[in-house]
Amino acid sequence: MSKKNSSVNLKDGFKNFKDLSNIFLNFKNKLDRLNKKSYTVAVSGGPDSLALVALSKAYSYTKKTKFRYVLVDHNIRKDSTKEAKQVKNLLKQKKIILNIISNKEKIKKNIQGTARKIRYKILSSYCRNNKINTILTAHNLEDQVETFFIRLSRGSGLRGLSSMDFLSKINGKINLYRPLLNTKKKFLVKISKNIFGGYIKDPSNKNLKYLRTKVRNLQKPLKKSGIEYEQIIKSINNLAASKLTLDEYLKNIFKDTIKNTKKEILLNFRKFKNYNKEIKIALINESIKRLKNNYYNPRSKKVENLIINLEKRNFKKSTLGGCIFILKKDNLCLKAEKT
Repeated sequence: MSKKNSSVNLKDGFKNFKDLSNIFLNFKNKLDRLNKKSYTVAVSGGPDSLALVALSKAYSYTKKTKFRYVLVDHNIRKDSTKEAKQVKNLLKQKKIILNIISNKEKIKKNIQGTARKIRYKILSSYCRNNKINTILTAHNLEDQVETFFIRLSRGSGLRGLSSMDFLSKINGKINLYRPLLNTKKKFLVKISKNIFGGYIKDPSNKNLKYLRTKVRNLQKPLKKSGIEYEQIIKSINNLAASKLTLDEYLKNIFKDTIKNTKKEILLNFRKFKNYNKEIKIALINESIKRLKNNYYNPRSKKVENLIINLEKRNFKKSTLGGCIFILKKDNLCLKAEKT
């Protein structure tokens, strides 16, 4: 754990630190606009999430808003339970209660991706049980750029390359809000050190078997080459603006092409065949999302392979994203796979 003496009073909104005060005001403005009475704050113990804890606690002194702090212990590493208790003690020093929820599912494959799905599942369940409809996460500017490169490496199109939205949905019901998405990590580290005196260092963040770690290591070489993350963020924001335009266009296509029933989704296959690849991918992803309430879309390559198979004369049935695709006359029928 990194350590440094606390020197900031949360009640004063970081007034003695100009750079941190600006971060807090930006955070406050975002939550004011969202205007929710309560939030679940996702905590990991890293500098980003601890900064989010500090900012939300400071916000609670300005407005009557309830924050519930939750840490999901995935039980992947042998020290995870010990570290969770350390985080609990850090928050306790500031009279903040941390709820630790232990994951009981075994994680064997795609560790980071599976852990993320389980984490959101647990946090969503916590929200429902406590009548909260919004989760706050500490995704920051560097996370946004890393996501861009990861999706670029996987051949994502416009919608994927626009990276993470400030506000999205989990299972179509719970809001997932990322108020720090335009904030540099260095400021979050500074907040966590000044407020809590330190943070937990997750060794997996340096493990090169994870793609995100490899991408994270690109930052210094890119900077030496004159490519700053701020420049990449501008491109991401431009892509996001284009995505909004595309989404408005797609709404009418979805309405005209997709039909919901109680047990299945029907895609008008005649109309589907006449659209370009990008719209076909969007239609497939939207259909899966409606049927399965999936937070993440399937990999672009898998969707593209499904589209290729759909266009074959002998196509009968295929599976993707927990759905079975069956061609019935003029409709592509989607049903949930039995688990």
